[in-house]
Amino acid sequence: MASDGTAPWEDVQYLTEDEIKAFLDDLDHNGDGLIDYSEVERKLDSVHEELAPRPLPHNLNHDSRADLDRHAFLRKLVDSDKSRIPRAEFAERVRNWKIPSMKQDKETSIDQRDYLRKLGFFRRIRSYWAVHGPEIAFIALVVSIQLAFGIWQLTKYLTGEYYTRAFGWGVVLAKTCAGALYPTFFFLVLSMSRYFSTFLRRSYYISRFINWDMSQAFHITISCVALTLATLHAIGHLGGSFVWGSRKENEDIVAILLGPDAVPRPYIAYVRSLPGFTGITALGLFYVLSLLSLPQVRKANYELFQCGHLLMYPIIGLLMAHGTAGLLQWPMFGYWLAFPTLLVLTERVIRILLGFRPHRVQATIRVLDKETVLIKGTIPSQRIWQYHAGQYVFLQVPKISLFQWHPFTVSTCVGNEFQLHIKTDGNWTSKLQELGGKEPGSESKIEIGINGPFGAPAQRFYDFNQSIVVGAGIGVTPFSGILVDLQEKDDRDHPGPGPSAEKTDETKHRDTLLSGGSGDHHPSTYAPDYRRVDFHWTVRERNSLLWLSDLLNRVSQSQQWHAEHDEQAHLDIRIHTHVTQKRDKITTHVYRWLLEMHRTPEQPMSPLTGLLNPTHFGRPDFVKILDHHYEEMKFYKAAQVERDPEQMDEELKIGVFFCGTPVVGEILADRCRLLSARGREDGSKIEYHFMMEVFG
Repeated sequence: MASDGTAPWEDVQYLTEDEIKAFLDDLDHNGDGLIDYSEVERKLDSVHEELAPRPLPHNLNHDSRADLDRHAFLRKLVDSDKSRIPRAEFAERVRNWKIPSMKQDKETSIDQRDYLRKLGFFRRIRSYWAVHGPEIAFIALVVSIQLAFGIWQLTKYLTGEYYTRAFGWGVVLAKTCAGALYPTFFFLVLSMSRYFSTFLRRSYYISRFINWDMSQAFHITISCVALTLATLHAIGHLGGSFVWGSRKENEDIVAILLGPDAVPRPYIAYVRSLPGFTGITALGLFYVLSLLSLPQVRKANYELFQCGHLLMYPIIGLLMAHGTAGLLQWPMFGYWLAFPTLLVLTERVIRILLGFRPHRVQATIRVLDKETVLIKGTIPSQRIWQYHAGQYVFLQVPKISLFQWHPFTVSTCVGNEFQLHIKTDGNWTSKLQELGGKEPGSESKIEIGINGPFGAPAQRFYDFNQSIVVGAGIGVTPFSGILVDLQEKDDRDHPGPGPSAEKTDETKHRDTLLSGGSGDHHPSTYAPDYRRVDFHWTVRERNSLLWLSDLLNRVSQSQQWHAEHDEQAHLDIRIHTHVTQKRDKITTHVYRWLLEMHRTPEQPMSPLTGLLNPTHFGRPDFVKILDHHYEEMKFYKAAQVERDPEQMDEELKIGVFFCGTPVVGEILADRCRLLSARGREDGSKIEYHFMMEVFG
């Protein structure tokens, strides 16, 4: 039988006697002490039908398993030709399958919660800050600037000798909100600049503090704040200062502030003035823009959503003109808006120009299945920005719309050749699929506009030769592109497998993938340019793994080929996928593991996930994973010192990149700190650097 698929760090607890008894009870309905083999076979088929996904064209070599093949595999596991097998004999077979216990996953979940509870107060604060701190600090910076300017205006107009006597409470409310609006609109407009966010990502620490990759949530929040402050500002003027300023008994005080030519001035004159007209019009357009930005509108008509955002330009123009009269203080709103507006306007002009024919890119669109299309193209050499896997671009397809630009992650990019995997989940993407053809596998030539690249996730990824990537769900798509990019560059530098590469032994293949591409890890197997990447991908359902199975399998195939043909390991990518969806029935749990083990030399992919690498069911224990990684890094450091004794005094830095649930991030941050301290104590000088990543 093949390996049971457990990883080196796992302290596996196999099925307990109670679990085995429950499994047999489900098969032995009549309680006669005999297990009907046909029932075992029927249950396997039933679970396979429930769990195994339909084969999809974009899942590399992901073919369905024939019933006969699966049944032969089961008969081999049972190791008996009997049609009815004694219960005790069958129980012994089940023990030999070495299937992990269901209780282990529950214990891992409890251990994660207990781990954080047992942390000391300061350790817990440091771990929490490592995950949430930069975001909190940035929000605190924004709020403090808003408060500072708001309080400044509040103090000025509340304590001034004539302001409240001339314009009453309304001027205090309006001007306090105006003070807070200055930085609010500055950050609101700045959050729309993609080039600015890409520039900030050149520095990891700045990009963590000012992280525009989470700009969508920030943009929505600060837009709501801006709309609220603008509304209160209007209420202060329309319901307060305009009313007080138009009263006859206040004319002398108003004349002191605005000049003798400003009185008498009726209420309607205030409304019709430049500040009144521009302010009311801008507020009205702001409300229209907000309504057109509702999720329901965006989903129903994306083009209407985009056109609505064009209102920001007249809004900004009106706001710049709003304070030019300088009635109560010198105009400053225009100065706040000038820099971010110039950035965004330049960016939009460039995007429009790139959509015209001379700048379009010739591309191929291929339909992978009813939900996925692939776009391949070549970036023109005259583009000044270098494209990298994991970044994202804005895509325009003129045959669908000249005005719609949609963001998509670059799946792979080798040289100037790039690929985009696009899931069809809306009107625009459905039309895109129609351009490729109706049937899976069909393709056609199209012209596209490409604006980018933006956002380089894991900007510091290439600063580390040893890395650990931990992510959840589809959010780690950029990292999968980086892995493929690394592998293809390694294949190019150290000739890798060709299309006719022979198939390898199934057991050896699984064991190599479990332990890593470099096989036995003897010091002599490490090349001078050795790079290792541990990729841990956690998903709730196995269907999420299918989305990127072709990309990950390409990496696994190359890793296996190099492990068998290269004397020294140059690139060591270890892919670990964790399916966390719980199964309450012991029967489903057992058969799920059996199906995962059903691999052959002809079809080494898992029938459940379509992946070459083994799938782990249950939550990963990152405490044990990092501890095991530390021990292996000590071994690697010893190999470095053996090759070059001067390496003894050099730090071995490992980057830990995380994108997922905060509780896991806090555990990782704490372990990184502890393992770095251990490296200082034992003299290995191994350092773990925790990097929180957010993808927009």
